[in-house]
Amino acid sequence: MAATGAERAPGGFRTHLEALARAQKPSLNTAAYSRLVNRPAGRVVAAAAHTLGASPNQVTALSATLSAAGLAVLALVEPRWWTGVLVAVLLAAGYVLDSSDGQLARLRGGGSRSGEWLDHTIDCFKTASLHLAVLVSWYRFGPATDGWLLVPLGFEVVAVVTYFGLILMPTLRPAPSGAPVAVHENPLRKWALLPMDYGAQCWMFVLLGFGVVFSWIYALVFVCNAAALAIALRKWWRELRVLDGAVEVSS
Repeated sequence: MAATGAERAPGGFRTHLEALARAQKPSLNTAAYSRLVNRPAGRVVAAAAHTLGASPNQVTALSATLSAAGLAVLALVEPRWWTGVLVAVLLAAGYVLDSSDGQLARLRGGGSRSGEWLDHTIDCFKTASLHLAVLVSWYRFGPATDGWLLVPLGFEVVAVVTYFGLILMPTLRPAPSGAPVAVHENPLRKWALLPMDYGAQCWMFVLLGFGVVFSWIYALVFVCNAAALAIALRKWWRELRVLDGAVEVSS
């Protein structure tokens, strides 16, 4: 990611950081970790990358490398206290860089279709692989009973369907028209969303080496995500039925 002096972007690190802070998008419906930790950290990395002349695709590639390394350790190395810390740090660092590539593209004047495709494709691989890595780890090293293997299998289904819904729904909604409407957010909402936040989930792997403690925490997070998906599916279906009705009336 290093660049020569001739390739470095004009302006300094602080200038780029301030520009990103001014351009920060609203954080409604975003969990506390992503909002208060990951996005601010991503701004710092994006400003540094822009100062060094790095491209968004380079940052995306580094994000993918760190995430893949964390998943490999999770699946292949017997759980110990230090492996849990390593997995958590690698996954969380990859998530920070995942936030950085889009912010870096904004600093450079806008992203590209190929860059957006690359970013979402890597996100999809990451979503589809995390709980499979837990499944492999549990199959190889425990928990003791095979029934526990149903938990990462179920979590895998919930995570993939949730990701699919979040990607699909914006394409089915009509384009917004007129001035944006101010929306009041319950101040507790960002904390209630924490179990569904990928960044917060990364840090539960700190407990990976503590056997049954990690197993029950992981199962609890799975239940929260399954419940959130059930609520979201109902909400999305009702929203689309209303849109269908509006189309039928107008025709």
